[in-house]
Amino acid sequence: MNLYFRLFWLMFWRVRHCRRIDFLGTSTISYRALPLDCDINLHLTNSRYPALMDLARTYMLAEMGLLKRFLKLKWLPIVNAAEFTYIRDIKPLCKFDIQSRVVGWDEKYFYVEQRFVSGDTLHCIVHVRGVFVNNRKQVPIPEMLKEAGFDGPEPCLPPEIEKWKAFLTLKKERNLPA
Repeated sequence: MNLYFRLFWLMFWRVRHCRRIDFLGTSTISYRALPLDCDINLHLTNSRYPALMDLARTYMLAEMGLLKRFLKLKWLPIVNAAEFTYIRDIKPLCKFDIQSRVVGWDEKYFYVEQRFVSGDTLHCIVHVRGVFVNNRKQVPIPEMLKEAGFDGPEPCLPPEIEKWKAFLTLKKERNLPA
């Protein structure tokens, strides 16, 4: 239930009062680990991270000035893969930020890095690979960049993303039916 409240708060208040960032800028949204977000081990449960990340990416689009435009175009973001590294747990009632930024793209996917931080402590770092779809068809990356108004140089993907991409390709190849 608290995620619905957070979504409502995000869509009807936060996106109307957010700051403006560039397409490659870092978006930051703050949350608190509520008791219902925590598990029996008394820390933020693993399943809550992706749900909060969805909200943070939506907020990132709003800060970029793209949320209304993409909704109008009926573009829906789809996560293709995510890779989590948990470093320090987030205790109940701890306030933390989720920092989200686009780190690059290739011919098919865009890549987002999301960090859970409180103060100087890094709790979790996540890489997300995704696309936008419209009418069950993928929106081409050049079209997305054009709508975003981005005409700068393409950033080089970080080495960990390149290795992750190779791992995902290997995983797909090894598990396809013969």
